[in-house]
Amino acid sequence: MAKRASKVFKYRSFDDDVVFTKNQNATIPDDYIWLHQNWFYRMIATVVYVIAVVVSNVYCRLFLRTSFRNKQCLSTQGKRGAFIYGNHTQPLGDALLPMLVAISRRAYPIAEPANLGIPMIGRLLTMGGALILPAKLSQMVQFQRAMNHRLNQHQRIFIYPEAHVWPYYTKIRPFPVGAFHYPVAANLPSYCMTITYQKSRWFHRPKQVVYFDGPFMPDQTLPRKQRQQKLHDQIHAQMVVRSRQSNVSYMTYQQQTH
Repeated sequence: MAKRASKVFKYRSFDDDVVFTKNQNATIPDDYIWLHQNWFYRMIATVVYVIAVVVSNVYCRLFLRTSFRNKQCLSTQGKRGAFIYGNHTQPLGDALLPMLVAISRRAYPIAEPANLGIPMIGRLLTMGGALILPAKLSQMVQFQRAMNHRLNQHQRIFIYPEAHVWPYYTKIRPFPVGAFHYPVAANLPSYCMTITYQKSRWFHRPKQVVYFDGPFMPDQTLPRKQRQQKLHDQIHAQMVVRSRQSNVSYMTYQQQTH
């Protein structure tokens, strides 16, 4: 094992936030638009996305030293949309990683409203493809319409079902069955990308190795709720198996019982 970093995160439950950002309680404004039709906005958004892809390559490849294993399984997606589930271990890296994974398509990660409060970056998230989870039932129609539009374009929707980012955490936390409503409703394939951290030969900071598995299809012989449960269980179990490839603990996590 590599030498542990001094950073210690304390938590009470797996639903705790251990990383906080400015304007953590940011909310979605009433006039928020999920699917922009304005041609000028879409042109600017394309430029922003291209710049983000460049930044993603620099940050992930050079700083996180990201490499992929079994990424070729994504080719089974074919001419249809797909969902990719990943464990949430990098505040910035997890926003940029989908862009590398999606090439030559575009990435559309589902993000929490709190991300809108991130200085500067928050305003660019939608331009970069982020689908912000609605806070009100009345906004769900627009959100679902935007998601369906991207799926009809054969794009990839990225979901971090653990919801809370835990930097360099090497295990798979519990995540809700409800996160699998989307592929079941659309009857589309799901994949998992398991982010692991492995010892580096030259650096103290571990390298990031990402494993891909799938496709996992909803079982049409089961009722809807059971389809979600089965998909959840399959993907969670596979991510647990892949997470065992981590061989270094760069951050320390301590559970508080009282």
